[in-house]
Amino acid sequence: MPRKQTHRGAGPKDERLFAPNALPRLRTAVSDLCWLLNRGYALRSAVELVGNRYSLVSRQRMAVMRCACSDEAAARRQQREVQPENVKGQELWLDGYNVLTILESTLADGVILIGRDGCCRDVLGVHGRYRKIAETLPALRLIGEVTTEWSVSSVRWCLDKPVSNSGRLKAVLLDVAADAGWDWHVDLVFNADRVLMQTDQIVATSDAAILDKCQWWMNLARLVIDRRVSNARVVEL
Repeated sequence: MPRKQTHRGAGPKDERLFAPNALPRLRTAVSDLCWLLNRGYALRSAVELVGNRYSLVSRQRMAVMRCACSDEAAARRQQREVQPENVKGQELWLDGYNVLTILESTLADGVILIGRDGCCRDVLGVHGRYRKIAETLPALRLIGEVTTEWSVSSVRWCLDKPVSNSGRLKAVLLDVAADAGWDWHVDLVFNADRVLMQTDQIVATSDAAILDKCQWWMNLARLVIDRRVSNARVVEL
C-alpha cells in the first residue's frame, strides 16, 4: 500500500547535500551554468556538463538548474517585476501549484532556493499529481493574509487541470476563501503556463518559462517567506 504523503519538506539527504560546506561548490556550479547560458548553451546539456564537473547528484543538479539563468533573462525579469506597493486594487493571477508548493515546502522545513533572478524555488515541485498535506491550509492562509494587506482587488488561481486532484484543490481554495471573506477565483485549465504567459494581469510565479513571457509578475512566494516565515530554510545560490 503506498505511503500517504503528509509533508512536502526536506529530502532525506538534504541536510548533507545542502549543508554549509556544500554551498561554495553549488554556487560555483550555478555561476558556471550561468556563464554557459550567457553564451547560448542549451540548458539541459549545460547542466549535465556542470553537474559532471562538480560531481553533483541529481537533487543538487536540479537545484543548480533551477537557480541559474542568463544575465539577459535576469535583467529582463527584473524590469517587469511588480512590487507590493503597486498591486493595490489590481487583480493578481497565481501560478497556483508553483506558489503553493513552495510555501508548503517552506513550512515543512524544506530547502528553499534563491536563484540568480531573485526568485525562490523548491527542489522538485509538482509533477502530475498533487496531494493536500499538513502545510496546505497554513500556506493558503499566508497567501490570503498577505494579499489582503496589499489590498489586491481579487486573486485568481490558475491550476493545471491534468494534474491529479486539481478539482479537490479547487474546492479547498474556494472553501478557505469563503470562510475568510477573500475574493478568490479558481480556473482549471489544460495549460496554466500558456494562460499566464498571455494574460495582461500581474502574475505571481517563479517559473522561468512564464517569467520570460508574461507582461508583469510578482515574487509572491519570496515576499511571503521574507515577511512571515522567519525560520525558513533558505539557500541562496
